[in-house]
Amino acid sequence: MSGFKTLSYRAALREALIEELERDPSVFVMGQDAGPFGGVFGVTKGLTEMFGVERVFDTPISEALIVGGGVGAALAGARPVVELQYADFALIAMDEIVNKAAKWRFMHGGGQSVPLVIRAPEGVVGGLGPEHSQSLAQYFWSSFGLKVAMPATPADAKGMLKSAIRDDDPVLFLENKSLYNRRGPVPEGEHLVPLGVASTWRAGSDVTVVAWSRMATVAAKAAEVLAGQGVECEIIDPRGISPFDLDAILASVERTGRLAVVHEGPVTGGLGGELITQVVERRFSALKAAPIRIAGADTYVPQNQDLEGLLTPDADAVTAALATLVQSSR
Repeated sequence: MSGFKTLSYRAALREALIEELERDPSVFVMGQDAGPFGGVFGVTKGLTEMFGVERVFDTPISEALIVGGGVGAALAGARPVVELQYADFALIAMDEIVNKAAKWRFMHGGGQSVPLVIRAPEGVVGGLGPEHSQSLAQYFWSSFGLKVAMPATPADAKGMLKSAIRDDDPVLFLENKSLYNRRGPVPEGEHLVPLGVASTWRAGSDVTVVAWSRMATVAAKAAEVLAGQGVECEIIDPRGISPFDLDAILASVERTGRLAVVHEGPVTGGLGGELITQVVERRFSALKAAPIRIAGADTYVPQNQDLEGLLTPDADAVTAALATLVQSSR
């Protein structure tokens, strides 16, 4: 059995890119400042020197060009990894993401594939304000044909990015900015994590807690506190939202009888409402209490960091909500 090494989330992503660039000559990386500068968050630092400007290079400030060029290159046989500086800017390239990358296989009878990865840093952190810190995953759940991956750990960051690059369908790879410095064990050697397969962070019998990306780490902290109070949480990280491992959630709800969904984006129109609906439609009889959403506030992301800290649920808020859910239905 291979061993483990400790890497940051950022370093794990960089290692995945290096290994895939070395393994497959059809892989290349492009984006605004993704070349010699190394990306605004340093994930591609040094890659131009390692692989040359032909395979890791800068683009103009045009998200439509970055994604659209990636779609064209993928259709021509390459495996591009394109980087958007912030996930917020994906909105500028929505036509290329939703109407081109996601639909091309369907529109051509399955005869053409788009093996494209769109890396996009997202999430509320650092006082970056309403146009650079949004959590926009909910905009893409119904973009059929597009896979959406959202790793929470360094091991998943590496394994899922490698799987995304090898996937024949387009993958939107959302990296929460607050996780870039998070360190953790990463398996040595070849490490692939399949897309769309949930990870159970903690087994428990009282409540199923579904949380992904940064919120999985917040939910895990809350579960530690609640364990000391006699409440056992089952933490499930779906590792993304499309494909979505609903079977894992349903099986857990059958065991616990309670469901809470924790996500960073706004509660209204968010993913929690859709996920709860799907569970209620299929396992209503298994529920001991009404499922709950613990999510971001329905407002803009503030520039002020003190206010920013109030926008999304912290471990105390998640702990209190889960305790109320369980204790009120025992």
